[in-house]
Amino acid sequence: MSVAPVESIGSLNSDIFYDILRRLDGPELASVACTCAAFCSISKEESLWENVCSSVWPSTNREDVKTLISSIGGFRKFYADCFPLIVNKEVGQYQWNNFLDYPDDWTEAEYYGDTNESESISPLDFVSIIDIRFKEKPICSKVLWGIPNANGSDGWFHNCPFRIDLLNYADGDGNSDGVVTLSVTDGLPPITSMERERKDGKLWLELRGGLMLSWIIVNTKMKQAANLASWSPLDGLRHWPTDKDFILRFGSVLPAKNILPSQVVQCILIMKFTVVHTEEEGVQTSLKLTELSMKLEDMEGAHVNGRNSLLILKEALSCRRSKNYSEVLESCHMYSKVANELKEVKMRNESWLDTLCILTGITAFMTFWYCVL
Repeated sequence: MSVAPVESIGSLNSDIFYDILRRLDGPELASVACTCAAFCSISKEESLWENVCSSVWPSTNREDVKTLISSIGGFRKFYADCFPLIVNKEVGQYQWNNFLDYPDDWTEAEYYGDTNESESISPLDFVSIIDIRFKEKPICSKVLWGIPNANGSDGWFHNCPFRIDLLNYADGDGNSDGVVTLSVTDGLPPITSMERERKDGKLWLELRGGLMLSWIIVNTKMKQAANLASWSPLDGLRHWPTDKDFILRFGSVLPAKNILPSQVVQCILIMKFTVVHTEEEGVQTSLKLTELSMKLEDMEGAHVNGRNSLLILKEALSCRRSKNYSEVLESCHMYSKVANELKEVKMRNESWLDTLCILTGITAFMTFWYCVL
């Protein structure tokens, strides 16, 4: 079979170009777009980026999500905003002594976020688009419109700790996504017993290595989006709080300049699986997703309230991003290091104060009895 010679790439039909480009993933498509004018022109087609987003985030296949993405600039912009992860290299600049001195310059209204700016931010403006994969296979997609239990600007939400427990709420159509499970057919190793698992940790290693989480937050008013997750787990806990629980923590470091004294906070995304069956029960090993939540914490480990959380999420939509995953890990590890140093300093100060109080009490006691006698 003979093949007709091609004089130049420009002589090829645009449909052939399109067929080539639709087979590429996001980074490859962006790279090919820089090679020539023809590829650059065709790579701007929204349908190509819709296919890319669909492969990365299955939740974008929903009609309501497609409408949302179109309203904020289209799939190409959505991918550019949400595929790179949030990275914050300014964490190391906030040492514990500056952190402790900073609140002296704040008024009470500034500290707790009672500013006019918070009145322009509504919980209803935020949409959460969540996708979970295990070994590249989608296992859960969920969309949450608004922030649950946020009863307006004067509700209790603004002064209470911010937290979203995703599995407790239905999606925008009022439907629950159902129970999320993992089993041997999904790639889990068969576990004969929990006692055996505690020794070799095969199940734990598969979970940490295979699970990926994307939690995209969209602000419909600002028409911006960002991915708050770290794709892979940052750390986790085995057999806590019960023998059959596995907790994995994802997240990112978000800017809080002029919002909180620490200037940065940590967005913590928790995923908890519970062992439902093991092989010794005569049923294949299976796990159930029992928690998928989000919260914000400052460097002292205190929960951020709803009012400040809205301001922080708004800032996160325009903060720096990076495609380099090592940069994201470095940012998160630096935050943990500074936070631990702060805790150690506070513990030493509190220990010194306790010792001083004890010595003062003993001195006062001895002085009293010396005067009496």
